[in-house]
Amino acid sequence: MKANIMYAAGDVRVKELPVPKLQLPTDAVLKVVAACICGSDLHPYRSMHSHDHPEGEAMGHEVMGRIEEMGSEVSGFEKGDLVIVPFAIGDNTCPYCQEGLMTSCVHGGFMTGCQAEYVRVPQAQGSMFKLPKEIDENSPLLPSLLTLSDVYGTGYHAAVMGGVNENTTVAVIGDGAVGLLAVMSAKKLGAEKIILMGRHKERTDLGIEFGATHVIPERGEEGVAKVRELTNGEGVHVVLECVGLKPAYDMSIGAVRAGGVISRVGVPQYDEAAVGFESLFGRNITLTGGPAPTRAYMEELLPDILDGTLEPGRVFDVTVDFDGVPEGYRLMNNREALKVLVKP
Repeated sequence: MKANIMYAAGDVRVKELPVPKLQLPTDAVLKVVAACICGSDLHPYRSMHSHDHPEGEAMGHEVMGRIEEMGSEVSGFEKGDLVIVPFAIGDNTCPYCQEGLMTSCVHGGFMTGCQAEYVRVPQAQGSMFKLPKEIDENSPLLPSLLTLSDVYGTGYHAAVMGGVNENTTVAVIGDGAVGLLAVMSAKKLGAEKIILMGRHKERTDLGIEFGATHVIPERGEEGVAKVRELTNGEGVHVVLECVGLKPAYDMSIGAVRAGGVISRVGVPQYDEAAVGFESLFGRNITLTGGPAPTRAYMEELLPDILDGTLEPGRVFDVTVDFDGVPEGYRLMNNREALKVLVKP
């Protein structure tokens, strides 16, 4: 099968690898129907050192596919079922999973190797989400359904953890796919003032269609000042930080009002950040967020996609096949693509 392997920064190659086999009775093997490239895949694309990964890393953690094979402990599915797999897998029965926190499952982990023709799914019983029979490979809903694997569920997690509702003003930092879908999520949860902080007009225009009421292209202190202008000098109740870089965190502190919440879902590329009296403590600011347990949100988010109310798949603006994945990385890294869909 064709699979995309990253060997070093900027070095993604299509390789021929054996089709994965069942390793445990809790596994399944899928024939991939749709996958994609994530903004978090760009972190190693910009920084991976080949000596740390001499064999390369199989890339991709977002996937939909048809079940080819199942282990003996996987029930409730049939060969040929079309399923979505969350980027964070879990048994869906442990105490953390029962609380909706599959990202901390005691038997869990994270998907890898999804930018390939076939993929093995560990903990398949608890992780796979079966789609209605009428959905097939040619459905126009496919891109939107794929977002439930990661980016839409992640944007929604940011809004849920932030406590967004009809009484909260919201700032979303980042105009990538997660940021734009955080806007959609804030709108879905009732927010009436949603400030999108991003400077790429074709992206922020989509953000306005998703529900943003204001766009601020400025960054740093200038961006914070603009947020405060729009909020009577107070700042917003909730900041959804969808970037993961230190300047975005610093802007969050400046943009949030006293008693507010910073909800981070951008994978942090830093270990040290201000949490002291002047930054968080003195103003009673809550810091929350984390990797999204997207499986926990799939039942809730699916109906709006099936009936066409919401179209999160609009974040995909380029489609490639498995051979085109290296070019897809280049396009996303150069901001020539917002998010790349991968289809056979």
